[in-house]
Amino acid sequence: MEHKISIDVIRLLKIVLNDKKKILIYCGVAAVLSIIVAFSIPRTYKSTVMLAPEETSNGFSGNISSLASMVGMNMKFGNSGDAIYPEIYPDAIESTEFLVRLFSVKVTSKDGKIKDMDYSEYLDKHQKYTWWSFPLRLLTALINKLKSDDGGGGGDKIDPSFLSKSEYDIAMAINGNISCMVDKKTNVIQITVKDQDPLIARTMVDAVTAELQNFITNYRTNKARNDEAYMEKLFLEAESQYVKARQKYASFSDANSNIVLQSVQSQIDELENDMQLKYNIYTQVVEQLQMAKAKVQERTPAFTTLQNSMVPIKHSNMPKVFILFLFVFFAFCIRLLVLLKQNFKEIVLFQ
Repeated sequence: MEHKISIDVIRLLKIVLNDKKKILIYCGVAAVLSIIVAFSIPRTYKSTVMLAPEETSNGFSGNISSLASMVGMNMKFGNSGDAIYPEIYPDAIESTEFLVRLFSVKVTSKDGKIKDMDYSEYLDKHQKYTWWSFPLRLLTALINKLKSDDGGGGGDKIDPSFLSKSEYDIAMAINGNISCMVDKKTNVIQITVKDQDPLIARTMVDAVTAELQNFITNYRTNKARNDEAYMEKLFLEAESQYVKARQKYASFSDANSNIVLQSVQSQIDELENDMQLKYNIYTQVVEQLQMAKAKVQERTPAFTTLQNSMVPIKHSNMPKVFILFLFVFFAFCIRLLVLLKQNFKEIVLFQ
């Protein structure tokens, strides 16, 4: 035989009304705690940049990719040769190599108390924390003192593959402050940086944007720049050989200008032919060098800024009224659960 469970709502309401004093006490204590918590949380500010990267695919395959992206599909057609596309930009930003390059960015606070300080030093020495996090931070600091700080290559230059504990913590703090999202349909990149100072938030979002653009540019132009460097080397060699051949021809011709011997004339012809050959090679290398330079420019991606960064006016913290509401609501729910437990047999009926 199955039993039906029902709740006597009227009885529950009576119990709640009779207990209104304690409920008010619960909610009052929760309200006081919420105010303490709300005013203890340091203010943070967010600055955002939105970019539209240059599309590398074109023609029919590019049109198919565009149509696929409209329905949320990521289809890469064609032979663009790019292994880095917008969807993995967030992963690139989270890499240790990328984060370490942000250590040395110079920041200045809005109130002017911090001027031209390395971002890593700012995060290490000038951050505000909630009062309830101090016991854990103190314990962590004591543990770190007892342990040897293994890692770190020493010197001014930081090795991303060999970080010390403090350097790793700063890198993770930077990573926590950066948010990068990519719209799969439009490939629009949204980069957001949060910080306790509005001016530093804007400075860092610009730095992250510039670093990401440099990262993408260096990747896409890497082969073209290597080709340009190789052609530059060939150009210097061809120019040197041509100059030497020209000087040798000119010197020999001047020294034997009045001699009509066939052997001398034959040697002059050989030197002239060698000079002409070196000149032809030189002109070909010059043309290829110019083409290599043009290729670097062609491979350099263009970014359209849809939204520039700005110094945020309002903080991005959760509104204090909302925190107050949450605390009071949870306090009421806790008291209600206590009442249900105390009066379970009167409220819950088994039929």
